[in-house]
Amino acid sequence: MPAPDHESPAPARVFAQRFSATRRGARLARLLAALQLAEWGHPRGTGDHDAVTLVVAELATNAALHGRVAGRDFALLLAYDACRGVIRIEVSDAHPAQPAHSVPALDEEHGRGLVLVDALTARWGVRDRVGPGKTVWAEYALPTRPGTPAYGQAVVSNGPHRHPAHM
Repeated sequence: MPAPDHESPAPARVFAQRFSATRRGARLARLLAALQLAEWGHPRGTGDHDAVTLVVAELATNAALHGRVAGRDFALLLAYDACRGVIRIEVSDAHPAQPAHSVPALDEEHGRGLVLVDALTARWGVRDRVGPGKTVWAEYALPTRPGTPAYGQAVVSNGPHRHPAHM
């Protein structure tokens, strides 16, 4: 049988790590995600790097502050799929409560994390995971060809692939 005349797509590159469900753990998740993005060719200071790092920071902070269960860590998974032009962020924690997606009042100091995630990513949602808790995921769309948004600009979609029932 002849070999196919096309190359197989490059596998997604993955970074996965567990962190203590503390502010320090959330900070470390953000710092390591930033290093991984630079290693994948999205250097510090570019729009893509900064947007994905901010999404990681928001989801990790939510896991540490609102998803904390005594004695349990949270997990971060980054998957870079160059063929699809997507960086997927997943943060899993052991708390069963779903994240609250609401727009805070102007004078409130907290509550804008998921608003930022919604603005910076193409789509995001929540799913159950094996064991207790949930996984909050988000997909950041990278510009891949002429005619797409400028480098460093997120593609925002309010289409049917969002999961409002889980937000």
